[in-house]
Amino acid sequence: MKRVKITVIRRASYADLIKKYEDPATAPCRTKVGSVYYSENAERPEGLCEIAWRETLYPFVKTLAEGGGDFYGVWMKNKHSAMVSCNDGFRPVSFLLEAQD
Repeated sequence: MKRVKITVIRRASYADLIKKYEDPATAPCRTKVGSVYYSENAERPEGLCEIAWRETLYPFVKTLAEGGGDFYGVWMKNKHSAMVSCNDGFRPVSFLLEAQD
């Protein structure tokens, strides 16, 4: 299996949605832009948000680790990469996934 590099590219925050809908007890993600993680054998890297991994990242990382890619045909310039975001509707985080040789 290939190693997959996971880079935090962007974070967003929607204050209007947070104010209107979010439970104030919710703890926001602490991932920082520029953070880099490496997945070995399609396993979650230590320190990477477990929910983002389970709900979003894992299927893409697994495919890339197994040598696949070319998601949706014309999506990415690099066919062995993917740009995905976690499913947090209040503070989504965008991740660049890249298979390593």
